Amino acid sequence: MGGNPFFPLDEVGAEADGTEMMIFPEVDQAIYDRRKKMAGTVVDYKEMRMRYSCAIKEVRTKFDVLNSEFNVRYRRNPITSISSRLKSSSSIMSKLARKNLDFTLENVENNLYDVAGIRVVCSYVDDIYVLAQALAKQDDITVIKEKDYITNPKPNGYRSYHMIVSVPVFFSDQTRDMAVEVQIRTIAMDFWASLEHQLKYKQEVPNQMEIVGRLTECAHQIADIDEQMWQVRRQIELSEDIPTEEDILLEKLSRIDIAINE
Repeated sequence: MGGNPFFPLDEVGAEADGTEMMIFPEVDQAIYDRRKKMAGTVVDYKEMRMRYSCAIKEVRTKFDVLNSEFNVRYRRNPITSISSRLKSSSSIMSKLARKNLDFTLENVENNLYDVAGIRVVCSYVDDIYVLAQALAKQDDITVIKEKDYITNPKPNGYRSYHMIVSVPVFFSDQTRDMAVEVQIRTIAMDFWASLEHQLKYKQEVPNQMEIVGRLTECAHQIADIDEQMWQVRRQIELSEDIPTEEDILLEKLSRIDIAINE
């Protein structure tokens, strides 16, 4: 008979007639309590990850709504893609260890603000600031922290707009404010960051310092291209004929049947 993990000393005995019977030894209460606590912690940890996952859905929906609004009002979509991720358990443990903190649910929720993350990719730099401001001014969003790596790039050339926001998530029995990290960047910034990320986690790359230098140079060139692309777009917009009120009305009426997912 297999052993019970909570009662490791279970044994099988026999009656005088040969019938098997279970002998219940005295339970090691310390082992039982420890394993019961571990089981409870696992359940609580799964619930915590579920809450962060739901927070991602809340913030992602907000960006989807903004994109749909811009599509109807301004006839263009500022967002080209949205991706999300939930930090792995090993990454959470490693980050807590670097902070000299034990792996507890309280330490995760009170000291880590990037467990849930969303990346929003735009076509133009000005869209980044428009979206960041639109998100920040929503009534149920609290901005915990902001870092503008576009105006102030990192030494290696990294550029992006980072926000830590708190959003309420409504469950059946409670409402929890959950932290979500938001990164907003252009297509060019995202391409550069993906390549830099590959280099960061590669081991023993030949001529690594030369590659780092070239990446930094590329970051400056990408910044110039982003600026030029924005100027080209502005020039095109300014050259267009200013529509009359009737033109605007007809355009809006023609787009009423726009698909919800556009």
